[in-house]
Amino acid sequence: MNGAKPFDWRHTPGLSAYTALIFLFFYAPLLILVIYAFNSSRLVTVWAGFSFKWFVAVANNGAIRDAAYNSVIIAIVATIASTAIATAGAIALERGRLRFGRGAATALIAMPLVVPEIVVAITTLIFFSGLGMHHGLFNLMIAHTVFCIPFALLPIQARLRDMGGTLEEAGRDLYADEWRLFRRVTLPLLLPAISAGAIMAFVVSLDDFLISMMVSSAGSTTLPVYIYGMMRLGVTPEVNAISTILLAVSIVFVAAALLIGRRNKLA
Repeated sequence: MNGAKPFDWRHTPGLSAYTALIFLFFYAPLLILVIYAFNSSRLVTVWAGFSFKWFVAVANNGAIRDAAYNSVIIAIVATIASTAIATAGAIALERGRLRFGRGAATALIAMPLVVPEIVVAITTLIFFSGLGMHHGLFNLMIAHTVFCIPFALLPIQARLRDMGGTLEEAGRDLYADEWRLFRRVTLPLLLPAISAGAIMAFVVSLDDFLISMMVSSAGSTTLPVYIYGMMRLGVTPEVNAISTILLAVSIVFVAAALLIGRRNKLA
């Protein structure tokens, strides 16, 4: 038995077939949705030819444009705010002089990743109601910022750990003050991770539904919430078209984040 090969789970018989079936199960509905977004028929399940008319209808719908505008504005503000907070938090956790509570602080920041989003949405609504805050878009910006912080923080924190402190110590040996050290050494090295975190935060905010549904008010409806309202009358070709646009935007941004993250590791 000395010549027996060690067990390798990647060579399990049938693993590739099972994996392919699982991916098919998850992604076939998305593929069907995208295909029928180009269906010229008003009936969703009856193919009547290829057409872009539902995308044109979506572009000409003023209510959809307003909802998309709200989503983009909220996502931009939440991305900028959450990325700035995440960058400061990651530096404090990895370069700060905290002796106690570092693990608890990290766990608290990452809690939105673990707690079900419906719980976060309900507690956020209760919090705003308790304070008497009913400011529409401003409430959504705050809620999305808090929710997006861990998505922006994780790649920045990982980059700081990979960097180590050698280059920063070298800068201190050359008599650089902390601000110049951050501006000339730490920040340029962190930029790929900050960019990846910002992209992830933008996508999470843009696609968020539960928090937006709970916190939004009249005049602050986001695109996912508006799509849910359209779904009450059943799936229509316009819903397929909007969903396809959101899916395409999400794929582009997530792919960009992955490429930046891979480049960050290679660097």
